[in-house]
Amino acid sequence: MTDEELLRKTADIALDYLAQLKDRPVAGTVDFSMLLANLGGPLSESGADPSQVLNRLVAGVAPGLVATPGPRYFGFVTGGALPISVAAEWLASVWDQNAFSYVLSPAAAAIEEVVRLWVTELLGLSAEMSMGIVTGGTMANFTALAAARHALLQRVGWNVEAQGLFGAPEITVLTSDESHITIFAALQMLGLGRERVIRIPTDAQGRMRADALQSALEQIQTPILVCAQAGNVNTGAFDPIAEILPLVRHRQGWLHVDGAFGMWVAASERYRDLVQQAEQADSITVDCHKWLNVPYDSGLVLVRDRAAHQAAMTLQAAYYVPSPDTVRENHNWVPESSRRARGFAIYAALSALGKTGVAAIVERCCDLAKRMATHLAANPQVQILNEVVINQVLVRFVPIAGGDADEFTAAVIRQVQKDGTCWAGGTMWQGKHAMRISVSNWSTQEADIDRSAAAILSCLNAVEEV
Repeated sequence: MTDEELLRKTADIALDYLAQLKDRPVAGTVDFSMLLANLGGPLSESGADPSQVLNRLVAGVAPGLVATPGPRYFGFVTGGALPISVAAEWLASVWDQNAFSYVLSPAAAAIEEVVRLWVTELLGLSAEMSMGIVTGGTMANFTALAAARHALLQRVGWNVEAQGLFGAPEITVLTSDESHITIFAALQMLGLGRERVIRIPTDAQGRMRADALQSALEQIQTPILVCAQAGNVNTGAFDPIAEILPLVRHRQGWLHVDGAFGMWVAASERYRDLVQQAEQADSITVDCHKWLNVPYDSGLVLVRDRAAHQAAMTLQAAYYVPSPDTVRENHNWVPESSRRARGFAIYAALSALGKTGVAAIVERCCDLAKRMATHLAANPQVQILNEVVINQVLVRFVPIAGGDADEFTAAVIRQVQKDGTCWAGGTMWQGKHAMRISVSNWSTQEADIDRSAAAILSCLNAVEEV
């Protein structure tokens, strides 16, 4: 088989998979040891024919593939992948560009600069904000908080990149009690400590309480870094940024907004008030594999202080001569050197959707989440635990005869996952076990919601009868 025949065969396999995605079970029970047996064994001495490798790969992984790109995956806050973004992703692999620098790929540099301009316009942000494309939310938060660490310590005469943290002035980090785990992961990698933060209490929907933040700030004398949230991963709730912002500004602190999925509501006239004044934040993170629905490795970090952003990510080598200031150097804004050209898929999605297309995905997903909540809440054994403000629904199931609702809810979730019509995961919310439903996929339609809700209620009945 020639190289061209191999690639055409691969394209056919991919198209067959996509054609089946709409109707296939979302997931099923699979034995890990069986996957290892089908894919593993000793590494061959001389290699194998590429066509045989492809056949073995496809057959071996098939039982372990989860239909996360499909219309009935509601587990984690993940979108699918628009066909145009998949097409651009394929080309990105074929072009095999190293997006490190302008000299390595002028095309990748130009694409990322256009993406920066389009995203800031779409989200109502300053066109002067710097931007980097990283793997996802964790590294986006890492990069933003590294810029914050640089700026805050520079103001008190400390160069953290050169001098490190030994003997450095203290920074006080304040987060929401509901901040996403990626915030704490970033803090631990940056040497700021995930357990040294002050966690600010939240209200019943998981929004940071501005009054509690104000009280905490009154007791602090050090430079401050405040991490707010646009879109709680359980409830979808938004921290009151308009109330938080002046408190941080009064202290000349740094306000970071983790907007991995929620910040996309800024594209919608109907929902953008939820992120009122977020454009004034010092740094913002969003994930394109969520509501923009592009493939993974597409987190965005946006920073108001470009100099702090670049200083935190600085990279120099004797063999590399920087390009003129008139061109973009992608490595100035991310923690990596060699990396794939992630911007092509994002560019393609934004080009194909335009402003109204992005808004339409956001609004349709929110409408579908409300539809799901309405269907489920009609059953007296179902409790909806959150205000369904955007695309997140928290569901709790109560046994008719009484008993442990936590265990009952867990049993229903297991049954739903075994059934495979749709997939939703479990979470703990204010001491209660709940099913978390996230509607984030561009391809989800009303029929998918109706079919999934019926399946969930059928699974509820099946557990009740056991």
